[in-house]
Amino acid sequence: MLDDMKFFLSLFMRRIHYFLLVFVAVAGVGLTTAYTLPPVYEAEAQLLVESPQIPGNLAASTVEVSAPEILQIIRQRLLTRANLLDISREFSVHADRPGMSPDAIVEDMRKRISMGLPRSRDAAAFVSLSFKASNGALSARVTNELVTRVLEENVSMRKAASGQTLEFFVQEVARLDQELADQGQRILEFKLRNQNALPESVDFRRNRQASLQERILQIERDLSSLRDRRDRLTEMYERTGSITMSEEEMTPEERRLIQLQDDLTTALTVYSEQNPRIQNLQRRVEVLENKVAEQRAAEGQGSEDLSPYEIQIADIEGQMEFLIEQRTTIEEDLAKLNASLEATPSNAITLGTLERDYENLRVQYNQATADLAAARTGDQIEAQSRGQRITVIEQAVAPREPTAPDRRKIAIMGIGGGIIMGAGLVALLELLNSSIRRPADLTNRLGITPFMTIPYIRTKRQRVARRTLIGLAIALVAIGIPLTLYLLHTYYLPMDLLIERALDKTGLSGLLEQLGLSL
Repeated sequence: MLDDMKFFLSLFMRRIHYFLLVFVAVAGVGLTTAYTLPPVYEAEAQLLVESPQIPGNLAASTVEVSAPEILQIIRQRLLTRANLLDISREFSVHADRPGMSPDAIVEDMRKRISMGLPRSRDAAAFVSLSFKASNGALSARVTNELVTRVLEENVSMRKAASGQTLEFFVQEVARLDQELADQGQRILEFKLRNQNALPESVDFRRNRQASLQERILQIERDLSSLRDRRDRLTEMYERTGSITMSEEEMTPEERRLIQLQDDLTTALTVYSEQNPRIQNLQRRVEVLENKVAEQRAAEGQGSEDLSPYEIQIADIEGQMEFLIEQRTTIEEDLAKLNASLEATPSNAITLGTLERDYENLRVQYNQATADLAAARTGDQIEAQSRGQRITVIEQAVAPREPTAPDRRKIAIMGIGGGIIMGAGLVALLELLNSSIRRPADLTNRLGITPFMTIPYIRTKRQRVARRTLIGLAIALVAIGIPLTLYLLHTYYLPMDLLIERALDKTGLSGLLEQLGLSL
């Protein structure tokens, strides 16, 4: 075991120049990178997403967005191309790189900005916002500008959302109000067109229908009675040749006249014509005769050409004509009533549909009016910043010390990487070398047991030349690599951008981002 350790140590010492070359090269790259990377200052501001100041059960805001969602929206708007170019130009973030394209500026700005978003959906959440710059003052100024824009964007977005909600419900209430008025106008026009066939008057029209039908039956009975009376008068006249008026058909004056004539006839049998009583009766008879004559003349019955039969027949036919006209009028009214009653069911369905649509619109209008009131309240809450808002807990302050890069860590990683890679190269060379180099190899491979070994002996000149060559190579690597990196950093491209470009070319930048690592 001890012999093997000595043998491997001798092999390592024999190839130590390879180890030193790799170690010096890798360590030189690490140390040069550590001390040539520009300092990065990162100022950080702390924000707080506060809960609404007014309880939601009293007055709720119309902007119902959780803290992570609203911060994500603000972050996307903050990192837009226009905003990033504007901030870079305003604060001269890339003044030391005048040749950068707008795309490169936008990409670099997005890498510099860091915004920690909360993962929970709580109403209150803490948010950190930072910006990386080459000096602390610039970092603090840009971070505070980002904070200002976040606050403005939050207020603007919430006011816009509440304003749009309010505008929507204003338009919705106006639309429903107009539709409600139009529907009411349609109902009114329908009722006016069908005012005699509406369902609310169907009971009245049915009662009127029954009344008119009863009236027609009564007229038919009256006509039948008049026809019978006319037939009896005609039969009596044809049988007797004359007809007298019944006492029921006489007027009071005619009955009084007949009574006075009877009294005058009776008085003449007792008194003479010069008797005052007879003269008084005669005068009263004359007066009544004149009055009866006037009545008959007024009724068309006073013509000397009409007999009592004709007068009564004319009276009966007049009454019949009047009743027939009444029946015709009533039948017309009854036909109209029947038509309106037949049209009532379809009108009831149409009117019910119109009124149901009107009721639905009224319900929607009432709901929209209530929503409009809530939207006005929510808009006032957002206008007065009484809803969910973002406040600044701690402004960004210019850091005194750079936050990156961690030069000690990079240097240690470079030295450690050089040791590992150098040792790995030596181990790899030995694994690839299959030559026989010690007596044990002869015994293991050829089965020969040597009795003596003679080492390779170099001359003094060979040793000096070999050591000089190794020293020059190590010096060249130790000086050349840092010098080359420094010149590239100074005259071609800064070291951080050079590393980023190299990582992008090799595809390692995406891997580092997934691992959460950064330079």
